[in-house]
Amino acid sequence: MATVDLRLVGTTDMHSHIHPYDYYRDQPDEALGLAKAATLIARARSEAPHAIVLDNGDLIQGSPLADWAAEELAARRISRHPMIDAMNVIGYDAATLGNHEYNYGLEVLAAALAGAKFPFVNCNVLKPDGGPFYKPWTILERRLVDTDGATQDLKIGVIGFVTPQIVRWDMSHLAGRLITIGVVEAARAHLPELRAAGADIVIALCHAGVARSGSAGADENAGLDLARVPGIDALFVGHQHLLLPGADFQGIDGVDAERGALAGAPAAMPGFWGDHVGVIDLTLAHEAAGWRVTSAKVSLRAVEAATPPDPGVIAANAAAHQSTLDYIRAPVGEISERLTSYFAMIGDDRSVRIVNDAQLWYARKLAASTPALAEAPLLSASAPFKCGGRGGPNYYTETPAGPVALRNVADLYVYPNGLRVVRVTGATVREWLERSASVFRQLDLSSTAPQPLLDPNFAAYDFDTIAGVTYRIDLTQPARYDDQGRLVAPAGHRVIDLSFQGRAIEETATFLVVTNSYRAGGGGHFPGCDGSSIIYEAPDANRDALLQYIQSQKRVTPSASAGWRFVPWPASVVATLLAPPAAANASPPEGVSVRPLGPGADGFSLFRVIPA
Repeated sequence: MATVDLRLVGTTDMHSHIHPYDYYRDQPDEALGLAKAATLIARARSEAPHAIVLDNGDLIQGSPLADWAAEELAARRISRHPMIDAMNVIGYDAATLGNHEYNYGLEVLAAALAGAKFPFVNCNVLKPDGGPFYKPWTILERRLVDTDGATQDLKIGVIGFVTPQIVRWDMSHLAGRLITIGVVEAARAHLPELRAAGADIVIALCHAGVARSGSAGADENAGLDLARVPGIDALFVGHQHLLLPGADFQGIDGVDAERGALAGAPAAMPGFWGDHVGVIDLTLAHEAAGWRVTSAKVSLRAVEAATPPDPGVIAANAAAHQSTLDYIRAPVGEISERLTSYFAMIGDDRSVRIVNDAQLWYARKLAASTPALAEAPLLSASAPFKCGGRGGPNYYTETPAGPVALRNVADLYVYPNGLRVVRVTGATVREWLERSASVFRQLDLSSTAPQPLLDPNFAAYDFDTIAGVTYRIDLTQPARYDDQGRLVAPAGHRVIDLSFQGRAIEETATFLVVTNSYRAGGGGHFPGCDGSSIIYEAPDANRDALLQYIQSQKRVTPSASAGWRFVPWPASVVATLLAPPAAANASPPEGVSVRPLGPGADGFSLFRVIPA
């Protein structure tokens, strides 16, 4: 039987990283960027007689270049988004939308997409009346040559999905303007019509990840559920910034982490920021019932320091790159001391505290004219956004003492979230902190072997600290929540001595917590945060509040008093943390000391953590 070969080349979670450049550190980074990924894409194309190139979303947000471009598009000072320009140069065949596409609002998104020379598809974002907001799917018609030398016409269906939680995470932009349905519900509605329109095979672009357990198809990470829907031949997943094939998904029922498959369907998740390109090679046979995938091979190709950037992409982005450099270098004020996030996961770190200071300053300033903000005590929640992990040993906040520029502000607060205030009870404050404290592993007090403190399944941006209260974290207790925010150990209580103004917090007391739109809308599945507890939607982003705070103070010193610390563990327990080598010369937060243990994995150094 004659067969045809089709190669799918895919990227995901580019977040407007085009040049191999780290704008936060203001220096080149040879391990990322679409310009370098473009070289791998071109190689993959050249190796196969038939190939299509696809992107899985989160394109126009996530770097200072993205912020600059959004401002310029909104003011109509530019007519095309540099990310779309670069993709046009590469020659993408189709793409879908990610959740972060909506961070700047629908007008900026529409302006960005208008310049694309390839279709964007999405089937689970709808108009309020239930009609499609975007083109749900497209069909790419290709003429292929089979193994007998005969010509075959193939219709390739491409369908797109996004995490349906966008309507909560970007409520201020989207409320009343669009609705979403679950990934599986949308697939069951649109796959039959895609097949009826003549699609011989169907490729799903799913901007959602893979849940480790218990997904129901409408969850944030419904990729595995989608793969189980009949009619999908292969898929790209994303959103989690992980790798498939690879060890990131080992041990999950229905996932072949070694070969790259979800529920038997070939699948790839090619990292983030252009650090990998996914390749899915399909062999197709034409049978009585139509075309069928007879074999598949999934692989990832990593960008390396030696990978040359594509000159066409560099040229198309040159003006935007230089404008971004000018944008990030503009001075905004001074900070009295050097701030880093090297140890932000093991104490009340000043790189996070300055954000909480700014959020409280912003909310208190508004309270005089906003009665809702004066009805209860104000607290503030923030997390360390850049804290190594999957971002690698260079992915940390590093803000020097003295004059600071916009790039430093963006380094302290990476995301363009909107500032929100939620009303919660004292009991919810405790559970909020329990959800954060679940990022740590439970310590085995009987062991003298090194024990990593952090559970790698948790993201640093889900480790909120709450300013305005004091508390301690007891790691002899089990984690109360898992990485998806599900209650897994009802008897586990790590947060102890929780106090407000020196007195134990009453469970029924009312507090107002300043946070961000992602958290307030349900991001991370924190107790009390599902969109319904929001009492105030600020006109500014959290980053803008931080910028205004620095500008108003001229010279800023983060608040001195630490709000939380660990309950000490026995001296025989060796708790460890991975941090960058430069952390050996940095001071840890109050209440904890660290001791270098030597090199760690993947360019990190290993430190022993010793609570006071």
